[in-house]
Amino acid sequence: RWSCSNNPNPKSEHGPRRPLPTFAEKCRMRVAGWISAFCTHLFDGHNGNGAAIYTKENLLNNILGAVPADLNREDWLAALPRAMVAAFVKTDKDFQTVARSSGTTVTFVIIDGLVVTVASVGDSRCVLEAEGSIYQLSSDHRFDASKEEVDRVTEAGGDVGRLNVVGGAEIGPLRCWPGGLCLSRTIGDQDVGEFIVPVPLVKQVKLSTAGGRLIISSDGVWDALTAEQALNCSRGLSPEAAAEQIVKDAVHSKGLRDDTTCIVVDLVPEKGNPAMSAPKKQPGMGVFKNMFRKKTSSDSSSHADREYMDPDIVEEIFEDECALLSRRLDSEYPVRNMFKLFICAICQVELKPNQGISVHEDSSQPGNLRRWDGPFLCQSCQEKKEAMEGKRRSRDSSSRNSGSSE
Repeated sequence: RWSCSNNPNPKSEHGPRRPLPTFAEKCRMRVAGWISAFCTHLFDGHNGNGAAIYTKENLLNNILGAVPADLNREDWLAALPRAMVAAFVKTDKDFQTVARSSGTTVTFVIIDGLVVTVASVGDSRCVLEAEGSIYQLSSDHRFDASKEEVDRVTEAGGDVGRLNVVGGAEIGPLRCWPGGLCLSRTIGDQDVGEFIVPVPLVKQVKLSTAGGRLIISSDGVWDALTAEQALNCSRGLSPEAAAEQIVKDAVHSKGLRDDTTCIVVDLVPEKGNPAMSAPKKQPGMGVFKNMFRKKTSSDSSSHADREYMDPDIVEEIFEDECALLSRRLDSEYPVRNMFKLFICAICQVELKPNQGISVHEDSSQPGNLRRWDGPFLCQSCQEKKEAMEGKRRSRDSSSRNSGSSE
């Protein structure tokens, strides 16, 4: 069960770039002949609607196109995190041929039974409440929130700093110049620089059979309310009423300063629905898993024992936020063997054995190449990868003084 409430506003916190209303949708997907997957997504656009609309129309197809065919349900879920990374980058790369001056945050959620997979860039958030606890399934890709992202962008050639005003004072949040964008990861924003990367944080979790509630909202909500406040003000309400109440409280708290969109999804297990039952534990899969819940004195059972217990807590299956494609596209066994070797790992075009370029190849360090080691990229996707890493400058920086044209 889901619902969305939206309160768009022509003012944005992302930077001095014209904002657009947020797009939020839901859909069901047919995967490998069975229907069980449900997705919902939120795109908070800025500086034109091109990136948000293009991503809304293409990202899901790119995700499905990046998942190998003929997988069973468990293998499909295991392949999904890598496929989502490839699809985010492909969508960003393809959008470059359409426009350069528009960008969007993305929070993309796929729900298959009790398994929830979230991929996100930007500062919209996805929060889960289950078993009486709150779990963050996304993170803010704002420069103010991550020194690591500041370091990554500056090392790639970006200029990160606050707005300079007359007299040399610096005001406002950290931004990337030119453009003044305060986000380090989006789809689009090529005019700022390709070091604003589309590589998402991906989290995959498994809920217990008790289900839970998801809140997916744009920054207009989270700048006004904490996760606890959003959940408390909507507790006991239907998804539709909950979404409306959260938006109402956010606007009441800080006024209508930014686009304020909220999606609420209740995950309610259906009796007799195999898609909502917990997937069987498979030996060897525990290497990818960690428990979200803090361990207490009552948690005396061994890890091996927990592997085969009925799921009574939220369990993390996968999480990775690294911005390097050489890591994000190089899956561990057995996921690696699900993907064809001579297919570009991003755009999915077929490659001849001598055409592919290893994701590990680094043109800036010619003495440290791994040309034989897949996965492989086509030439244009390799150029995109190098531009994201600052090894191919997309454009020069410009001033961040308040009197500049930006």
